[in-house]
Amino acid sequence: MSPKIRIRELKSLDLEGGYLIDGFPSVGFTSAIATESMIHTSQFELAGVIDSESFPPISVVKNGKPNFPTRIFVNEGLKVGIFLSFLTLDQSLHRVTAKTMLKWAKEHKIGLIISSVAIKSSNNDKEIIGVGSTDVARAKIKEAGLKILDHGTIPGIPGMLLNEGSMSKQDVIVIIFHTDGKDPDFKSSAQLCMAISKLIPETSCDIPLLQKEAEKAEIVIKETQEESKHLKNSMYR
Repeated sequence: MSPKIRIRELKSLDLEGGYLIDGFPSVGFTSAIATESMIHTSQFELAGVIDSESFPPISVVKNGKPNFPTRIFVNEGLKVGIFLSFLTLDQSLHRVTAKTMLKWAKEHKIGLIISSVAIKSSNNDKEIIGVGSTDVARAKIKEAGLKILDHGTIPGIPGMLLNEGSMSKQDVIVIIFHTDGKDPDFKSSAQLCMAISKLIPETSCDIPLLQKEAEKAEIVIKETQEESKHLKNSMYR
């Protein structure tokens, strides 16, 4: 039986023509840190939770309150939704996660999905590259001043979003950024946040505040990863 992912919304949402940001971690924690920081700097509110029997059973306690490790945050003024996760999902869940994200985007008439993937690099390469699922998405990459990837391989959830988006004509952009894979990952988080802000109007990155939030987010994410590690190992045997 294939795994199922449930989305439980806490309020009605109006995101028509807006944006969805994929905050599931890939290599390192950059995607999660960048999106967590954006949530705190751009006044997002909790709008739903994402759960599955295949997810490690864990609660993330912040300011004395329990939280699902994978949640949806929304800024309706900017028409931006974020899928934020502190879990690095097993490869067996990548396909269903991407399809769930695309289904949710279609239900809410999202215009553009933005995802990201890291490339390990030790030469301080700061060039941001984009991949688009449609001609419209590729035009948006050019308009933002980013280079378009001509040849390469995009793994995991971002890769599935591109493939399925190209079939359903859903605009998807995957941002490729560089990281040395070491912690803290503030530099690549700021790099990714700035790239996202070029693609979504009226969003910006407060770098000093982002660094402060990144440090706090990194602690929580590492704790979540460590606590769920033995649970994941037993679940995916």
